[in-house]
Amino acid sequence: MNRKKQTPPSGPAAQTARPTPLEAAAEIAALVQQIAHHDRLYHQKDAPEISDAAYDALRARYRALIEAYPQFTPAEDPEKRVGSAPAAGFGKITHKVPMLSLGNAFSAEDTEDFVARIRKFLALTESEPILLLAEPKIDGLSASLLYVNGGLVQAATRGDGATGENITANALTIRSIPHRLKAPFPERLEVRGEIFLARADFLKLNAERERAGEQPFANPRNAAAGSVRQLDSTVTAARPLDFFAYAYGEISSVDFSSQQELRDRLTHWGFTLNEPARLCDGARGLLAYYAEIEATRHTLPFDIDGVVYKVNRFDWQERLGFVSRAPRWAIAHKFAAEKAQTKLLKISIQVGRTGALTPVAELDPITVGGVVVSRATLHNEDEIARKDIREGDEVIVQRAGDVIPQIVEVVLAARAADSKPFLFRDTCPECGSAAIREEGMAVRRCTGGLVCPAQAVETLRHFTSRNAFNIEGLGEQRVRELWSDGLIKTPADIFRLHTHKEALAQREGWGELSATKLLAAIEARRTIPLDRFIFALGIRQVGEATAKLLARHYKRAPAWEESMKAVAGGDQSALDTLLSIDQIGPLMAKDMAAFFAEPHNQTALAALEQELEIQPAAAPTGSPSKLAGKTIVFTGTLTTMGRSEAKAKAESLGLIVSGSVSKKTDFVVIGAEAGSKATKAESLGVRTFTEESWLEFLKAH
Repeated sequence: MNRKKQTPPSGPAAQTARPTPLEAAAEIAALVQQIAHHDRLYHQKDAPEISDAAYDALRARYRALIEAYPQFTPAEDPEKRVGSAPAAGFGKITHKVPMLSLGNAFSAEDTEDFVARIRKFLALTESEPILLLAEPKIDGLSASLLYVNGGLVQAATRGDGATGENITANALTIRSIPHRLKAPFPERLEVRGEIFLARADFLKLNAERERAGEQPFANPRNAAAGSVRQLDSTVTAARPLDFFAYAYGEISSVDFSSQQELRDRLTHWGFTLNEPARLCDGARGLLAYYAEIEATRHTLPFDIDGVVYKVNRFDWQERLGFVSRAPRWAIAHKFAAEKAQTKLLKISIQVGRTGALTPVAELDPITVGGVVVSRATLHNEDEIARKDIREGDEVIVQRAGDVIPQIVEVVLAARAADSKPFLFRDTCPECGSAAIREEGMAVRRCTGGLVCPAQAVETLRHFTSRNAFNIEGLGEQRVRELWSDGLIKTPADIFRLHTHKEALAQREGWGELSATKLLAAIEARRTIPLDRFIFALGIRQVGEATAKLLARHYKRAPAWEESMKAVAGGDQSALDTLLSIDQIGPLMAKDMAAFFAEPHNQTALAALEQELEIQPAAAPTGSPSKLAGKTIVFTGTLTTMGRSEAKAKAESLGLIVSGSVSKKTDFVVIGAEAGSKATKAESLGVRTFTEESWLEFLKAH
């Protein structure tokens, strides 16, 4: 079972304002991390924390950004990854034939398009039939079974599609997995299918867990996955798991030529299949089967979330091949979301690890699709306003295999007369800092990055990372432990850890040597260059390159901080100076202002500086230049050397490259088709050069 859906961007995820390249690069990097995080929760830990719809929105936004800015496609492209890496605790097994996922269809039109694409790809005439095998899509855990000479020797999960977890001992306890195949069989045969729990067995298991005081499973899929991933196989054996076979992977010899023949062979070998399946002719046959299964799905003894269509002929499958993570010859047609009506008791605000404020609906518990639902995602404040969702409303909730479902609409006829619109708070519920919403963005974010408990671990982890303070021995896990125990809450606390040396040495797994080494590593970082200090603060959009620009311009920490405080206080001159720095734009300036406008941050920053010696920006290497400290602006098209080369040359001589002309500008180099900057330079009496005269000037200096 794989949750990911190939849906187009819609709703809040499909932002209408086109981001700048800098904004797009930052958002893509953040999305890659978020998607990987949710993949790990779903595929490794069987504990998803967002709904399928919210996950799909992340994927859709990522695809939209990559289409607009393909130059920012990361090496670890989520679109080329299936699932997540195998979980720790199990051995790893490499799939000789990758276990890929399926694309999805959500409507009759999607199914018709799928068949039309097959016909076009294979250059088939309109009259030539296309037979497809349709079967129920089981909501379970994908697994592969390797048989050698008819005996089961290995079982693995899908994992990331290339490498899975070794679950052989647990698979041997599942009643519907044959230990030996009925002859004849290939010498080597990998059978693929789905491990699942029947609905009645799931309800019985949850009843037993509740009687024992244990947390019930959210749904049969989670129960099956959690049961398979038990390190103690006796626990798995006690769970009534089943297995349906539907495909093969590695195989030493093939003497069948279609999906239908494969199903016959799987039955002969001793496997149970996902029934009812049917051979259908074209889109009309598939849609008739879909309607029949959708109408009778509740009579099946197991949960399904759709049906799967596969081209019957293997030679056609081979010709069609694959695209990205999915085959062209198969698709999953998902069922429409199930719905129910309930009361919205309260709207609570959660703060994510990056400071994003996300509203969540607390519901009067209701059963939707066989799962008790008590919460629903509201995405953001625009979604609340668009649907006019209010506390106390009767609402329609939909669920399509989601852990956190969505509110589809409000039942306005049931709204109370004294109902009031929900006002989204402008302060963080965790730390009280201001929560601001950037222009063109749907998300409101907490500005208390240095003090917010919800962001603390992420902030501290960034602070100690390699390109910031680079404190050896203070990685994410250790930061999390020390924060949880109250030993570090803000960056300044790191440099006060020496007062807890005895407590550190007595921590489990530490000892005096570990504590001494960590404290020595911290002491070695009390002196730090200004650019690394700025980067370490984790101000939104201020990366390494921007931190170096700021350090080079302001030179010393007090000058930078006073200027940023002035910008935060509305000083136009300070803002103009900040924006004059090459590559600093209004949105970046706004984020810096927001950081310094928050008193909590200023308090934490002052405490941190008491512990440090911040070195001024390093002077340019090489012999001193007479031009060092002068401000220069390049405008127009440079032909002898590119703009980047010209800036680099100027900076190497100690010049400050600015993006705007002011009274403080010393030189302006005017290229072809120069505009208003050249005119302004002339009006202010700033010394100007052509590109050629500038190069001659440099030779003389």
